[in-house]
Amino acid sequence: MILLFFPLSLFFLYFSLDLIKNVQVQAILGPTTSMQANFMVHLGEKAQVPIISYSATSPSLNTRSSYFIRATNSQTSQLKVLSSIVHAFGWKQVVPIYADNAYGVGLIPFLIDALQEVDARVPYRSVIPQIATDDQLEKELYKLMTMQTRVFVVHTDTSLGSRIFTKAKEIGMMEKGYVWILTNAMTNLLSSMDSSVLRSMQGVLGIETYVPETKELEEFRVRWKRKFQNVELDVFGLWAHDAAKALAIAIERTWSNESLRFKKRNVSGNSTVDLQTFGVSHNGPKIRKTLSSVRFKGLAGNFSLVEGQRRTETFRIINILNGQGEKGVVGYWTRQNGLVRDLKSRNSSSVNNSSKANLGTILWPGGSTSDPKGWEIPTNEKKLKIGVPVRGGFKEFVEVKQDPRTNRTTFTGYCIEIFEAVMNALPYRVGYELIPFILPNGLSAGTYDELVYQVYLEKFDAVVGDITIRYSRSLFVDFTLPYTESGVSMIVPMEHKRKKNAWVFLKPLTWDLWVTSGFFFIFIGFVIWVLEHRINEEFRGPISRQIGTSFWFSFSTMIFAHREKIISNLARFVVIVWIFVVLILTQSYTASLTSLLTVQQLQPTITDVKQLLRNGDKVGYLEASFVYGILKNLGFHESQLRMYKTQEELDAIFSDKKDNNTIAAAFDEMPYMKLFLKRYCSKYTMIDPTFKTDGFGFVFPKGSPLVQDVSRAILYVTEGENMKKIENKWFGTQSNCTEPNTQFSSNSLGLESFWGLFLITGLSSLFALLIHAAIFFHGQRHIISSSDSDQATIWSRIRLIFRIHDQKDFSAHTFEENVAVIVPSERGQGSNDSVHDVVETIGNTSNLPSPSSYTSHTGRSDFASSPEYGNLNETSAVELTFRYQDIPNTSDAVHEIN
Repeated sequence: MILLFFPLSLFFLYFSLDLIKNVQVQAILGPTTSMQANFMVHLGEKAQVPIISYSATSPSLNTRSSYFIRATNSQTSQLKVLSSIVHAFGWKQVVPIYADNAYGVGLIPFLIDALQEVDARVPYRSVIPQIATDDQLEKELYKLMTMQTRVFVVHTDTSLGSRIFTKAKEIGMMEKGYVWILTNAMTNLLSSMDSSVLRSMQGVLGIETYVPETKELEEFRVRWKRKFQNVELDVFGLWAHDAAKALAIAIERTWSNESLRFKKRNVSGNSTVDLQTFGVSHNGPKIRKTLSSVRFKGLAGNFSLVEGQRRTETFRIINILNGQGEKGVVGYWTRQNGLVRDLKSRNSSSVNNSSKANLGTILWPGGSTSDPKGWEIPTNEKKLKIGVPVRGGFKEFVEVKQDPRTNRTTFTGYCIEIFEAVMNALPYRVGYELIPFILPNGLSAGTYDELVYQVYLEKFDAVVGDITIRYSRSLFVDFTLPYTESGVSMIVPMEHKRKKNAWVFLKPLTWDLWVTSGFFFIFIGFVIWVLEHRINEEFRGPISRQIGTSFWFSFSTMIFAHREKIISNLARFVVIVWIFVVLILTQSYTASLTSLLTVQQLQPTITDVKQLLRNGDKVGYLEASFVYGILKNLGFHESQLRMYKTQEELDAIFSDKKDNNTIAAAFDEMPYMKLFLKRYCSKYTMIDPTFKTDGFGFVFPKGSPLVQDVSRAILYVTEGENMKKIENKWFGTQSNCTEPNTQFSSNSLGLESFWGLFLITGLSSLFALLIHAAIFFHGQRHIISSSDSDQATIWSRIRLIFRIHDQKDFSAHTFEENVAVIVPSERGQGSNDSVHDVVETIGNTSNLPSPSSYTSHTGRSDFASSPEYGNLNETSAVELTFRYQDIPNTSDAVHEIN
């Protein structure tokens, strides 16, 4: 037997207990509210009887019992839709209005989590008793009017919700700027609400469960109207139909006479309602298991249970357009694609699931079609309390003056004027009151960190001044965009130095440029020797002479004093490029050295933080500044830190010789340091390193809706001409120093300035060597190829190549005038033919395998009297002699490699 449980009274709860115990029903269909379901869940778990609800939506019910089955949506299923809407319009604060019962309270923790995922927060929760009087409602709504937030989510039943909107309309909360969003608890039942209530709800957005239109649904509606003419069919009725059908299918699949019995418990007692006397259903576990596998196309869409509840894939977002309750569909939300304009585009990958462009035109409260910003500054709210820091120095940024006669406080300075310009740039008026962070004795009430923390404690609504944006502070408050440049830098004194020492000539160039230049001098000498050795007598001779000549030629180009004649065109090309590079190097070296020797140099006394730590020097920091923490983290001891308040005091402690209290450097933010250097630029300089910070910003509470608009106004002000006027007013236009030194850099020339020249020189030299090698191998190819390749080794071939290259190239025009062929006047006996052959061989220089040199002169020689050529002295009228060692024996060379 199945118990259909629709009524709400406790009588039927009692009746259901009796039916389970005595009638032994197999399932219960219909606890209509979450409060009823709270009791029924415990009952079903005890008897192992499935409890199927089509309207109890509390998210906690499924977690309490596996026998509770929700044939409807959980309240939490719509939260993704709600958070997507909030994110699409950029609203940062949302106030939920809900009933003070299990139904209303159960959703709020899940709602807060969903909003936090889209960077929105809940600044206030409006809890209204279910039976609240009109006076209570009015008092609560007036309280909401005094707040900045204008986005409200209503999660109540239709009876309480109707009263809320009627009263909101009366007191003026349904005007332009307000946003009202309904959960599906009310939206699904809008058709049953009175028209007078709907007239007060114009412009409200609602999240509605989407039911696809089908032929079966249309036919069911016709039958419903025919039978129940005065009863409106809503989505809960469709869910009830599908739940009954699913339960019927499960009963059919598990039906058996044996399974209808209950197993009795061994418990004594006569009470008919004692839970301990309940039996346990045999068929209940089977029905529960079967229900989880039931699938069919129902009136409300595809029916299936996921983890004990029906899952809805699509919601519809509606907009109440007029007093007749006419609804306009502005979009849909699908689990796969998020917000979409219509369901036809749900498969488009280009749709942004959190963009308001995917929604249609919305009519907001007050008849406006422009998107509300979600917050306002209430006209009846007190002014914003703005905290302002008080300090003794650097009054160009913030200065607080109190008139003892009138007790009036005035605020001036760069930061104050920027804030006023930003407030004036806002598209609406914001009332504020500047309050100094000061003690009764006129001194500062604390550090900047303590001032910022006052916003977190809600003692100030904002803080304005030279407040640096810091990560540690952002944990408690929100910052606007910065309006100044950022960074913590170090300033040190400068001293006059002249570069006069024994090794000053090395200073113009860095060590890497010296090494590179020396290497290229040697390399160019080698390249010229290779290109000139075979054709130029000045690059020949003993090895020591060849090396000396090559290096002498290369290094003499530095002062353009080279005397050797260059014959090869390839060598001339290399020398032209190299002389151009040398010219630039020497001119740059001369200019740099002249500057070092003649110009007065202002050099920083300290160039590195590590140098300060090694020397144990004292350093300074500005009073109440976070820089103190940075210095401690860098490793400075407390005894090394000195605090200063004003620019004059900082200048004084740099030269304070008393008790060894002189500081070697000071650390502070860039705006302070630049202001200091404008005044003392001839004595100090700013050097690296610079520690990264985010500049000055205005402070607001976490989640404040003002942050976004104020940040946008800061951009407007800083990009305009007004910003330059404010800077000139407080900091001046130019420094009084004629040559301000604000950054130290080395005077030495480095390789980075000349590597392009060296690259050109190297490529041109390699290009010349490649061409020379190609010409050489082509000219000697018949000698190299004449050897027996099978017996020749690689090393022997290399030796042959070097041996040939070391010889003179008689085919060059430089040696043509030195070749003399003398024919003897008469031939000697037995030797005339030999001499004739030798002379003809020498005369035909093209047949010589690259001879190195020879000379013609009178006198005796070993070659002339060699047995190989006979005794030439006896038969020659003119003595022909040769230097035997300069005439190569090509046959012997080829024989050697074979």
